[in-house]
Amino acid sequence: MNSGDWSDIENDAVVASYFAMLGDELSGRRYNKAAQNRGLQEQVGRSRGSIEFKLCNVSAVFVSLGLPIIKGYQPRLNFQMSLAEAACRWLAQHPEWELALHRRQHRQMAEPGALFVGVAPTLRNAPPPDEVEQMHRVARHFDVAGRDERNRALGHAGEERVFHHERHILRQNDRYDLARRVRWVSKEDGDGAGYDILSFTNEGRERLIEVKTTNGWERTPFHISRNELEVANERSDDWYLFRLYEFAREPKAFELRPPLDAHVSLTAMSFQASFQ
Repeated sequence: MNSGDWSDIENDAVVASYFAMLGDELSGRRYNKAAQNRGLQEQVGRSRGSIEFKLCNVSAVFVSLGLPIIKGYQPRLNFQMSLAEAACRWLAQHPEWELALHRRQHRQMAEPGALFVGVAPTLRNAPPPDEVEQMHRVARHFDVAGRDERNRALGHAGEERVFHHERHILRQNDRYDLARRVRWVSKEDGDGAGYDILSFTNEGRERLIEVKTTNGWERTPFHISRNELEVANERSDDWYLFRLYEFAREPKAFELRPPLDAHVSLTAMSFQASFQ
């Protein structure tokens, strides 16, 4: 049995196995973890326990990369960066995998009801997990926020989910008049308003909702534009950041209110260059 650091070939094998099991789990198909482990033992020459531990490392990598994880493989940190590189290689070679997540979610949203909107992690009486900084370093290295921002299918699906949520909440409170006035602004008018959904409180006050959606955990980084921040500051009484996470499973949510820098660290990622 091998006992040293895992090679790229071994990492690629365990990552491919993990993606296969995760795809089955998200689709509701039965799969056999023990059989997958036995297959990996034959393929990479590692022990059963070593492979189980490595699969938990893969879960930690997936959390860091803003991806869903397999139930039962609790994330174990202190993984090699080469394991994260293997996961990114697999995604680059299988771009259809993440698109399939959103098609599956869309099929489940024929008549979506209200979401449960929980408490933001920054408002809980608990410190952030010890591993959060390591996960954020990996996310920054592989530009997880940029990948999600470029994933138009994910952003569109999240906005659609929040659009139906807002209408449902207003109808639940007998404000059918306001529910009919909820608008999906980014779809109808295009980006640029500084928010995606125009909704209302039960009292009729506007709710300007910017939706940020990820498949990863609640602390997955996301992009926010200068224009969105400006509108948040100018309309701070009406502007809401609606955070959707774990979207590929059963979406979870919380809201943030301005000023956003009370909740998140805002990092300038690019600059406009103008000729002198």
